[in-house]
Amino acid sequence: MIDGAAEPAAPAGGWHEATVAEVEHHTPHGVRLRLDIADRETHVPGQHYVVRLVAPDGYVAQRSYSVASAPSDPLVELYVERLDEGEVSVFLADVVVVGDVLKVRGPIGGWFVWRGSEPMLGVAGGSGVVPLVSMSRHARSVGADDLVRLAVSGRTLRQLPYADELRAAGAAVALTREPAPWGRPQGRLMPDELAPLVEGRDRYFVCGSQLFAEGMSDLLVMLGAPVDRIRVERFGPSG
Repeated sequence: MIDGAAEPAAPAGGWHEATVAEVEHHTPHGVRLRLDIADRETHVPGQHYVVRLVAPDGYVAQRSYSVASAPSDPLVELYVERLDEGEVSVFLADVVVVGDVLKVRGPIGGWFVWRGSEPMLGVAGGSGVVPLVSMSRHARSVGADDLVRLAVSGRTLRQLPYADELRAAGAAVALTREPAPWGRPQGRLMPDELAPLVEGRDRYFVCGSQLFAEGMSDLLVMLGAPVDRIRVERFGPSG
């Protein structure tokens, strides 16, 4: 909803036990976990889950991960970027196997969400593509592909999560560390690539690192996107 209309509240879930149903290492830098969560609230694309780990000595560590699956998916899919110094991400990427049970809380978040009813543009960098994957999958499941436009950036094609799926969905893909196999020279997303995607959108979603999010938000405004229709989600190292 836009123009001051109140949006319905996004669902909010509590703590659940999640059984790991699938573990997929599609890139060397992360893992897809597909979780079976009984009695869960159905999420809205753009929401996330908290995963909590408890060590034998009682030490607790937890991190938030965006949902990649569509609401219609019977499983909840999370993509975890593996960070060498990450307490949670290393465990999830290297240790977790099918059948393990994780403690999770969610879905969480009501700002960076898309319900599938308004034309949108999603711009993301690196693992920031994950919530846009959920939005794209949701659009496909409800026959609303025409409402979604995507532009994403990664260092290399191999490092970009969901690269093939995003390309198949029509996303503009920029690679900053190598030329793209389809002929695009290496480099960040440029104004002439985003300009045709901005017109006719009612909502704009930007997700990525602090630097990426600020740069892309400023670029969208320069290209005519109304400030009050841009929603930004930033990620970075935990404090």
